[in-house]
Amino acid sequence: MKQLFTAIRMQHIGWGLALLPLLAGCDALLGKEVARLPINELSTTGHEVVKEATVQLQKDDKVALWSDMDLAYEGDSPVRFRVQVIKDGAPFKELQIDPTEKNVTIGEVKTNVNGSVNWSFSGKNAELVVPAAGSYTFKAMLVASANPSLRVTKAELVLKK
Repeated sequence: MKQLFTAIRMQHIGWGLALLPLLAGCDALLGKEVARLPINELSTTGHEVVKEATVQLQKDDKVALWSDMDLAYEGDSPVRFRVQVIKDGAPFKELQIDPTEKNVTIGEVKTNVNGSVNWSFSGKNAELVVPAAGSYTFKAMLVASANPSLRVTKAELVLKK
């Protein structure tokens, strides 16, 4: 009986080792997360919700900007991330990112019942190539057109390298 349990345990270890390269491949394919900005709330006039993260980057590093979203609305509700990138304390680049426009999507679930939309997804929206080594600060906020039905449960900007 003891030998049977040892054999089963060895089989599980073998499967785990066999799957390890696949898990490592996910980082190579999707990138490794280097920062996450959990905004999770809309910015409005007089109430700005800005999150920031600073990462050290090298020349020619590629930083992918992903959105991790969970929202609900009726009708139309265009949301945007406004992202300001600062290099070593000086303004470098400003981006407007529509999280719904993505070229890679993971775990997307969208329902639309009579115009009432529930949508959750993680998607790659943009990529930024760093021209020089330095300290890069990403400051972001989430804005949207007026829609009282809009509910944002999760709105996170994820930086991957």
